[in-house]
Amino acid sequence: MEMGFFMLISTAYAQSAGGAAGGGLLEMLLPLALIMLIFYFLLIRPQQKRLKEHRNLIAAIRRGDTVVTSGGLIGKVTKVADDELQVEVSEGVRLRVVRGTIAEVRGKAEPAES
Repeated sequence: MEMGFFMLISTAYAQSAGGAAGGGLLEMLLPLALIMLIFYFLLIRPQQKRLKEHRNLIAAIRRGDTVVTSGGLIGKVTKVADDELQVEVSEGVRLRVVRGTIAEVRGKAEPAES
């Protein structure tokens, strides 16, 4: 008779554990969704914003701006083409640089007075 009692308890325990599994799925997915939301607002969104600002900065480069290339060269823009810039790094030394290699714009040229 004792064996039947343990089987009854183990059967009842198995039934109660199976019933909680439906709520457990929601409880497992909710923290995962919250983590994804936190990652979006703390990592992905600021990176996209920075990338957009950098693209706008590169698109707005004009003659006379002081730029730094990703290789570390600092120079003044002397000529602007579609996807290339001519940068003077020293007196009489001019380099052709692809726009995408510009890391930052240090000094903006003053607008022409009218």
